[in-house]
Amino acid sequence: MTRWRVAGASGSAVMARARSPGKATEASERRKLIVFDEETFRALDLLARDRMSTIQELADEAFRDLLKKHGRPTDLRSALRQSAAEGHAAPAARRRKPK
Repeated sequence: MTRWRVAGASGSAVMARARSPGKATEASERRKLIVFDEETFRALDLLARDRMSTIQELADEAFRDLLKKHGRPTDLRSALRQSAAEGHAAPAARRRKPK
């Protein structure tokens, strides 16, 4: 279960995932500290509760949507497909002309 530590200073909310003592972070996980103003944090917290999800799940969905909007792959399979599609056009441009 993910536990969040929330601490606020001067009207802002800071979220950090609480670490379990002695438990190493998985190699595929990256951590970033994100600061929200109090109003935004309360709105996200309420949305997460309404959807019966976590703020982490909301963040995952938001970042996937942002990457999709800008045409960036969100997983390895998509990245390989995009790379292969771009690679088909490149070899034709690299062919040498016969002398």
